[in-house]
Amino acid sequence: MNQFKRTLKKYDNLTELLLDKDLASLGDSYVNFVYSLAMSQRQGHPTGAKVNNRVLASAVVASGLRRLLPHRIDRHARGNAAEALLVFAWLQDLLEMEECIKVLSEEDPADAFSSLLRKALDR
Repeated sequence: MNQFKRTLKKYDNLTELLLDKDLASLGDSYVNFVYSLAMSQRQGHPTGAKVNNRVLASAVVASGLRRLLPHRIDRHARGNAAEALLVFAWLQDLLEMEECIKVLSEEDPADAFSSLLRKALDR
């Protein structure tokens, strides 16, 4: 992923990263892709799946990530923060795609995303 690190801007703090709408846009595609792969693995056949923003927003709260976000922020923005962090962690080689797929295929989606967000924060 080293070649993609150049496309990331420098962030002064984690909150700035979490609120980056461009990064969240890329994260949306990444999150839906790994979730689709996990659901394909779970169901035994290829499937396309979209992660509900409620699931991501819930995972943000459960992971403790909510405390890093502004107080007046809606569910959509909380979901975007999760997507931004997860794709950033993947691009920085902090979370492997295979690890995400494994966790997502074995756990409830909200719990799985919460676990992945905590891992990204810890690393």
